[in-house]
Amino acid sequence: AGPRQRQRYVEKDGKCNVQHGNVRETYRYLTDIFTTLVDLKWRFSLLVFILAYAVTWLFFGLIWWFIAYRRGDLDHLEDHAWTPCVNNLNGFVSAFLFSIETETTIGYGHRVITDKCPEGIVLLLLQAILGSMVNAFMVGCMFVKISQPNKRAETLVFSSHAVVSLRDDRLCLMFRVGDLRDSHIVEASIRAKLIKSKQTQEGEFIPLDQTDLSVGFETGDDRLFLVSPLIISHEIDERSPFWDVSRHQLEKDDFEIVVILEGMVEAT
Repeated sequence: AGPRQRQRYVEKDGKCNVQHGNVRETYRYLTDIFTTLVDLKWRFSLLVFILAYAVTWLFFGLIWWFIAYRRGDLDHLEDHAWTPCVNNLNGFVSAFLFSIETETTIGYGHRVITDKCPEGIVLLLLQAILGSMVNAFMVGCMFVKISQPNKRAETLVFSSHAVVSLRDDRLCLMFRVGDLRDSHIVEASIRAKLIKSKQTQEGEFIPLDQTDLSVGFETGDDRLFLVSPLIISHEIDERSPFWDVSRHQLEKDDFEIVVILEGMVEAT
């Protein structure tokens, strides 16, 4: 028989398998819309990015066309004595193009607002302010999403297996971690969690209980100088959750060890 297949709490690439269900207060996601957009998948983020600009361009283009229609500018296209709200605006397509030029500050010069249109001046101010807000929001969202450390984490390599062995005459749980890139991880620190269900003395069952595994917090060994591969060691002593676990029981127990490495990328 092959090795027993277990459902992992955290995948090898760091992806968490926990999914939230029966969430009723979904409005809480909208109160923090920036984080919600950053957490979206790339295809949805790009769709929101495109729609944010397309909708505002279409919306203001429709208003520019409506102002020209209400003022009668579209009925005096060939009347050179008539002063329109926007010069050379002869339909919805040109209004849409003028909306894009206004919000993106392209300013080709063919279509330009006149000083005889107070409602157009107010609309121009509103679109300029709203366009700056949309730019700041969407560009900030894309920057945060691009700078996420998901790809950088792929060059941080952990050993495929952890081992329990004697080290300096002490029984230790050990694994190895290394960085493949030349740019260093600054202020790197590491910690480990034991994920295991347990039952308390009162009979309460706690699923997926989290217990800290000491990897050098007391001595400062958890703060890494990760310029070469390092061996991380957890001493199995009286304070360790593995102290009363035999080798035979260790092979049968259902638990998971999650290792978390945190730090800042030197280049960014």
